Amino acid sequence: MATATFLPHTPTPRHRLAVAIHSPSRHRPPPVFSGSTDDGALSAAAEEEKADAGEEAASAPRAGGGKERRRVVRKAWEKLVRWSRSWRRRNRSDVLETTRKVVVLGGGSFGTAMAAQVAAKKADLEVSMLLRDDLVCRSINHGHVNCKYLPDHRLPENITATTSASDALAGADFCFHAVPVQFSSSFLENISTHVDPKLPFISLSKGLELNTLRTMSQIIPQTLGNPRQPFIVLSGPSFAVELMNKLPTAMVVASKDKKLAAAVQQLLASPNLRISTSSDVTGVEIAGALKNVLAIAAGIVEGMHLGNNCMAALVAQGCSEIRWLATKMGAKPTTLAGLSGSGDIMLTCFVNLSRNRNVGLRLGSGEKLDKIMNSMNQVAEGVSTAGAVIALAQKYHVKMPVLTAVARIIDNELTPKRAVMELMNLPQVEEV
Repeated sequence: MATATFLPHTPTPRHRLAVAIHSPSRHRPPPVFSGSTDDGALSAAAEEEKADAGEEAASAPRAGGGKERRRVVRKAWEKLVRWSRSWRRRNRSDVLETTRKVVVLGGGSFGTAMAAQVAAKKADLEVSMLLRDDLVCRSINHGHVNCKYLPDHRLPENITATTSASDALAGADFCFHAVPVQFSSSFLENISTHVDPKLPFISLSKGLELNTLRTMSQIIPQTLGNPRQPFIVLSGPSFAVELMNKLPTAMVVASKDKKLAAAVQQLLASPNLRISTSSDVTGVEIAGALKNVLAIAAGIVEGMHLGNNCMAALVAQGCSEIRWLATKMGAKPTTLAGLSGSGDIMLTCFVNLSRNRNVGLRLGSGEKLDKIMNSMNQVAEGVSTAGAVIALAQKYHVKMPVLTAVARIIDNELTPKRAVMELMNLPQVEEV
């Protein structure tokens, strides 16, 4: 991950490590692939690697041997394909077979896209969407389309919509929570009496609750009054419209319960959607929340026409600030370099489909925040999250100049132009 160039950061003490140098021919680390595995799959992979070792050694490229080099590359690819097929054979799951009903809370674009993703995998799977808007309910039930958020995409016919919490939640095996963070507590309070205490909640919402600084992994069990409510967070670089168009996408599910994460992985994975698993709930949630604030900053740079150099420097600094805070909170650095960290940051900061980036772009172009927000029919979580991020940074004693500047701009206490000047005038420091 890129590191900071604007402010010094208190370095973490490092221990001296003894480094052993091994001959590549005598010691080869096993291949590492994302996703869940079991002992059988690992053993199979090890056996295949051992069987291929002699073949790879025989096909090692000679100096200047273009034909030999291509043969080595081809063998490496064939080995990967064999491993993939072997892994799939040994990790077939009956999760989808035993799942009869899935409920989606919220009818926004991403909740609708995930409902369509699951519904398309099994024709007799009941997918129920709990909504507040009667018009959208009728549109989904009668026209099989979300007329408000995804009017150009037809939904599978096994998706139904209702405004009744009891009807939606009755008999559900999994629950996708797609309600914006700032409205989640009140929403969950209203439906809590209908929620089975063993129903797994898969959170699609990214952000921090403004007044409490809570993440969804705290909001859901606390609001439902059940600290043992099964919880999974789904995150990663993904736009709803591209999921609906079945374009290749990769995401990550994180849960402290590894078996539950693997079950959700199998529930969602498809030829167009790759799902990795993680146990780092904190890292996935914090990265998902903070990247929205950074995307506003990236949009401001674009709106002010400050150039590619400035954009790269700002996003690199923002990545460092996210890393500083997330690791202080217990996140793993590898998570921040993965799909929910670097992957989501790249998508949200650089692509025009990002709502948060577009808010920043319009702010950088001189528009007022109130006008921008009134013109949007979907929530840009970074706007409400910015203030909470800074409060969280103060709690953990982390300096975050870029994200603090965004919060000040949103509060109308700093102009984008002044913010850039102040950031550029910060002390010239060592990169950390």
